[in-house]
Amino acid sequence: MEQSCEHCCVKIENLNVKIDGNSILKNVRLHTDCKEILSIVGPNGAGKTTLLKAILGDISYSGDIQFQVRGSITKKPKIGYVPQTLSFDHGAPVSVQDLIASSLTAIPVWCGIGGNVKKKIKAALEKFSVTHLLNHTIGSLSGGELQRVLLAMAMIPIPDLLLLDEPASAIDVKGLSLFYEIITQLKKEYDISIIMITHDLAGIAAYADRMILLNRSILAEGSPCQILSDRKLVEAFQLDLLSVSRLSIPTGTKNYE
Repeated sequence: MEQSCEHCCVKIENLNVKIDGNSILKNVRLHTDCKEILSIVGPNGAGKTTLLKAILGDISYSGDIQFQVRGSITKKPKIGYVPQTLSFDHGAPVSVQDLIASSLTAIPVWCGIGGNVKKKIKAALEKFSVTHLLNHTIGSLSGGELQRVLLAMAMIPIPDLLLLDEPASAIDVKGLSLFYEIITQLKKEYDISIIMITHDLAGIAAYADRMILLNRSILAEGSPCQILSDRKLVEAFQLDLLSVSRLSIPTGTKNYE
């Protein structure tokens, strides 16, 4: 990478993904900066989740993805990931502690959870004010509670890069501001890079440092206000544009077409 930094950057060049012969992502070029919240928006089927899976290495792709951590190129950065949905049996007697412990040790949780693992779990939950949920079953949690638990889980160990796939979709309006404030605090405290897919344009606008408009390729990038000011793009993708009139809109959106 051209620039040197102390924490994690991602540089994507000419990324292409095809699934069953269909082009899902085409010639995607993207560079995320350290200590940045990058919001990705676009219509359903635009390839947003596919982009995260490519960064995670979960799907095949052509092109190049590079990571830089503390000034050095690496193929294996620590990545925290919160998926769009978590499929599980809501009636299963699996506690929050059991769920997180299963990601930290190869020993089955029914064989017992070690003291050191318990300390790590409690410390992570404390950061997100959900320690009281430690022994609750995951099926009993509200959408906002589950998202904070999953976020705590993604932060063990502290990642270089945090990927969030529509984290606001299961959170009510009252919980959204708290969630965004938590994300912002994580960025400041740990200097990590955060990539977040969202449809909550108005909500994320006050917190994201940069926004990408994606529909199989990147069509525009800039500050949230710059992207939201391009009404033709927003209307073309039928995005949920709320309270945009209240935003201070500068000019200077970078268009790729």
